[in-house]
Amino acid sequence: MCQLLGLNCATPTDASFSFTGFCQRGGGTDHHADGWGIAFFEGKGLRLFVDPLSAAVSPIADFLQHYPLKSKNIIAHVRKATYGEVSLQNTHPFTRELWGRHWVFAHNGDLHGYEPYLHSHFRPVGTSDSEQAFCWLMQELAKSHAALPSIEELTITLRELVPQISQFGTFNFLLSNGEALWAHCTTKLHYLIRQHPFAQATLMDRDWTVNFADLNQPGDRVAVVVTTPLTSNEQWTAFEPGQLIVFVDGTPLP
Repeated sequence: MCQLLGLNCATPTDASFSFTGFCQRGGGTDHHADGWGIAFFEGKGLRLFVDPLSAAVSPIADFLQHYPLKSKNIIAHVRKATYGEVSLQNTHPFTRELWGRHWVFAHNGDLHGYEPYLHSHFRPVGTSDSEQAFCWLMQELAKSHAALPSIEELTITLRELVPQISQFGTFNFLLSNGEALWAHCTTKLHYLIRQHPFAQATLMDRDWTVNFADLNQPGDRVAVVVTTPLTSNEQWTAFEPGQLIVFVDGTPLP
């Protein structure tokens, strides 16, 4: 299985602390060594970095840990290959354009016998079940709405579409269009909200403690979503199986 990391923030925030711990799981403290990737939204723009090397040894991952980029929505992934060879085209996150916006998707799990009918311009480049699922979601969203709908409308549509994929297996995923972060759990996903009054956090996968009170303002707020908790001294909330949560400005919407 792979692992997921997502950040949704009220103000542009760098992910260096979380990303540094997360990278160790890509072949360092864990076995997810079959590629990694991270996407940063900047307004309507997108910075995407993917590499089929292990995140624990990748020079690009090391560069990003020391050259933090600030964003309100960030999705990262470390891969343990099951469907599809270890290659650049099968490395998450995947991106597509819809309604004049970038969309980013990363998946953890296996979909057995999943062969969706793709009849629009959303088609996979690689051979992973994950990219097929992403293409089908984009295709069906495009069919359901003539133009960019509200976050609430998108969430309703996703709640109708996701069970049609998750019936084929494990479908933990993160999805963002730069305005919101959608997170769905089949088996394992956790989140926390960092906000005022900020406190210290200590990574589980690396010897690093940060006092966020020294780095943030009262109006800052960050939602962190991850497969397995990244820190040992913060209160993480586990998703319920089948739960889809949308985060906006660092807050989970009801």
